Amino acid sequence: MCKTHVLSVSASKAPFEKTMIERRQLRPDDVSIDIKFSGICHSDIHSAHGDWAGGIFPMVPGHEISGIVKAVGQKVTKFAVGDRVGVGCYVDSCGECEYCLRGEEQHCSKGNVATYNSLDYDGNPTYGGYGQNIVVTERFVVHIPDRMELDVASPLLCAGITTYSPLKRWKAGPGKKVAILGMGGLGHIAIQFAHAMGAEVSVLSRGKDKENEALSFGADHYFSTINTETFNMLAGRFDLILNTVSAPIDVDVYLSLLRVDGTLINVGAPAEPSQYNVFSLIMSRRSIAGSLVGGLLETQEMLDFAAVHGIKPQIEIIRADQVDEAYERVLRSDVRYRFVIDISTL
Repeated sequence: MCKTHVLSVSASKAPFEKTMIERRQLRPDDVSIDIKFSGICHSDIHSAHGDWAGGIFPMVPGHEISGIVKAVGQKVTKFAVGDRVGVGCYVDSCGECEYCLRGEEQHCSKGNVATYNSLDYDGNPTYGGYGQNIVVTERFVVHIPDRMELDVASPLLCAGITTYSPLKRWKAGPGKKVAILGMGGLGHIAIQFAHAMGAEVSVLSRGKDKENEALSFGADHYFSTINTETFNMLAGRFDLILNTVSAPIDVDVYLSLLRVDGTLINVGAPAEPSQYNVFSLIMSRRSIAGSLVGGLLETQEMLDFAAVHGIKPQIEIIRADQVDEAYERVLRSDVRYRFVIDISTL
């Protein structure tokens, strides 16, 4: 076993403290990674605060991990010591079911193993990226392109694939009118992907204070949802709406903005259940959908696409002793647009 320093919470909503855990010994197909940066995702906060049932404590959050390969097992073929790599939301799956075999490990029939707040197939709790080292099965490690900085890469391991995957699946591209609902950690990346795919991109956000930034990220239009006239003006306009917000929305109002056969795709995950009138779907053959990150092949594809198109999350680097403050700021929407922990400060 290998001991490593981490940031952990002992119970729901407890403050972070520096502790030590043991990572497993290197197996033949394992990669040991010295973590350089770990992004803060809103789901980290939900988990650490006990918003979602079933928290495993003590908890070490973090599934936006970038670093350098320290050692590899004897059967590892894709990675070598010194490689620049990343780890996202999952660290294992059965590898045998229909979904794993087609590269959609996020939907593993057996139940995949999350990077943290999960149990591995031996029944041991998993601990995430708020730490100095992690040991991961080779299949769940991806290469970070040479032209991409490690700190910028971290948020793409969750926020990037969470937005890239549905935009690709629902064919955002030339001739499509795509709206990004919310311009936060997910939304500002989604704008860049939709623009690079060739879609006409609109941003739907509460205030007007982010308009110039939205346009700089590649948006063609920006609309304030505080103005009720916005909804009359945009009725029946969009082929796709990607909902990135983690708060409840009036589903019927946003469905009214879709064209015939349009789709409202949800990637934000509010704790409260949603409601809608079925006639909002029936009358224009609209759909409501959801999307859960992406598989490993698609994650690598996303990183390569982002590198080619210069897609970069806008980040604020913080020290390890600033994580509690960062959580509070995320809840106040006081970040432009993702926090990334510099693990060297741990």
